Amino acid sequence: MGSTASAKNGIWRNWGGNVRSRPAREVTPASVDELAAAVRRAAEDGLPVKAVGTGHSFTSIAATDGVLVRPRLLTGIRGIDREAMTVTVEAGTPLKRLNVALAREGLSLTNMGDIMEQTVSGATSTGTHGTGRESASLSAQIKGLELVTADGSVLTCSEKENPEVFAAARIGLGALGIVTAITFAVEPVFLLTAREEPMPLDRVLAEFDQLWAENEHFEFYWFPHTGSTNTKRNNRSAGPEAPVAPLAGWIEDEFLSNGVFQAANWVGRAVPATVPAIARLSSRALSARTYTDIPYKVFTSPRRVRFVEMEYAVPRAALTDTLRELKAMVDRSGLRVSFPVEVRTAPADDIALSTASGRDSAYVAVHMFRGTPYQRYFTAAERIFTAHEGRPHWGKIHTRDAEYFARVYPRFGEFTALRDRLDPERRFRNDYLRRVLGQ
Repeated sequence: MGSTASAKNGIWRNWGGNVRSRPAREVTPASVDELAAAVRRAAEDGLPVKAVGTGHSFTSIAATDGVLVRPRLLTGIRGIDREAMTVTVEAGTPLKRLNVALAREGLSLTNMGDIMEQTVSGATSTGTHGTGRESASLSAQIKGLELVTADGSVLTCSEKENPEVFAAARIGLGALGIVTAITFAVEPVFLLTAREEPMPLDRVLAEFDQLWAENEHFEFYWFPHTGSTNTKRNNRSAGPEAPVAPLAGWIEDEFLSNGVFQAANWVGRAVPATVPAIARLSSRALSARTYTDIPYKVFTSPRRVRFVEMEYAVPRAALTDTLRELKAMVDRSGLRVSFPVEVRTAPADDIALSTASGRDSAYVAVHMFRGTPYQRYFTAAERIFTAHEGRPHWGKIHTRDAEYFARVYPRFGEFTALRDRLDPERRFRNDYLRRVLGQ
């Protein structure tokens, strides 16, 4: 994912190109005080306020016709507490910049997602996650938050300070306030050995529980129209460091995974009948490899081919049934799906609107190349996911509403009650929040 959201002729667009809005005005505050003043002025003008990071959500969670806040000047590390093993970082800091800075200090996050382009506040507010047997999402690593609330005041929260806000605001959807700083737990930098190899889908599903149990971080990609997957197992290592050789890395991660894959998707979009053959070639293109490096260089990878995405968290015990149903649907549907389906896991956490709240979860993500009709595929996939009480990723395409969420999130009422207290006039409203949280 090389570039971010864009604005042209007063119109804001997200990275995926499927969401756009025309804000009444944009502000780029250089301090928390300036941000608070912008919120108070919006209230005086009767305008809603939304903050936007790099636009990597596929939903309209950040879209507004009111005041659009861009936190790109609120960046950098405020401080590192080596005794508490925490880092406090400004909300607009890109994850890539944070990871590089932490590595220079000999520190690391415990787990992360597979891209680094988002801001820390955008990633955590929507529930960005990686994969892990015991280590959970980025939001679950938060130890403290600072946010500007609807009346322009600055609120700090943690397990000890305003704990009821902390319980919800770690994944706040932008509904409780504008996050201005985040304190993350960190640990001394460590090494991960990644083992990537192709594996038949039938074997992955038959051995899934074992593969999950034996590896700290296990994920796989299934290529529709084939019985093939590419698996990735990441585990802590004593070393030595053995990174991917530059040329081999360029061939695998840039030339094949981005350049050739981009061209293949252009062909598939123009001539859908070629997609199954392309999928078979894609599933064979990447060879097995093993390498050892510091965490962010193992967890993350470049994603330059643009797409749209739907992802649901289902109970981990329901994963194999969900995948078999998804494969059967694709096989009988006549759909032409050129993107692999991504599968990851997360342990249960205690965040009110986390997709893993209160239950061990497995994530199933479906994608379509940007510009390709996706509605039929996503609608059929969503029908399968919701039959297993799936919870959609807050930043990825879905059609669920507040009535559905009240059924699948035991603490949904706790979150909406807090929203009523912190933002009774709905200063941070937009159409998306109206749908998913209710009025």
